[in-house]
Amino acid sequence: MSLASVALILAQTTAAEAPAVPPAPPSCEGEDFEAFDFWVGEWDVYPNADGSPEKVADSSIEKVSAGCAIRETWMPLQGRSGTSLSAYDPVTEGWHQLWVGGQPGRVFFDGGAVEGKMILTGQWGKAQDGTPLLVRMTYSLRDDGSVRQHGEASKDRGLSWANYFDLIYRRKDAAQ
Repeated sequence: MSLASVALILAQTTAAEAPAVPPAPPSCEGEDFEAFDFWVGEWDVYPNADGSPEKVADSSIEKVSAGCAIRETWMPLQGRSGTSLSAYDPVTEGWHQLWVGGQPGRVFFDGGAVEGKMILTGQWGKAQDGTPLLVRMTYSLRDDGSVRQHGEASKDRGLSWANYFDLIYRRKDAAQ
């Protein structure tokens, strides 16, 4: 066996044993993944009512998991705290949110961006008469940089809607 043949066999063996470099995972960048970024920040939260300057909560909202998810830490001034995790799923081409509050259970919301707003809908709680509620949350960026979170509830599976809650998120670093 010639020296060239030995060198060729060694080169082939070494190349076969070298670990392959795995492909980079897909990134969570682009319009679909960034559609809810307007909600990221540190916020003071107020009811959306005329003349109601009383703050009801603090909320910290951050991009996590290499920018693939948005986590909210909800810290009410009264009541129990909670956390949500929201993410865009390219397979379903929609946004999904898991909410876990300071009581047993969890809520799943599904939806997506519609005309610059984020609309998420899920089964959440019951009306006073025991009827399950379908809750639709609409998040919208306002001209002053604040974000409105408007919740509507339906007792008839979305045929009709009634106001459920209405909040304004104001950036902590914004001039008051």
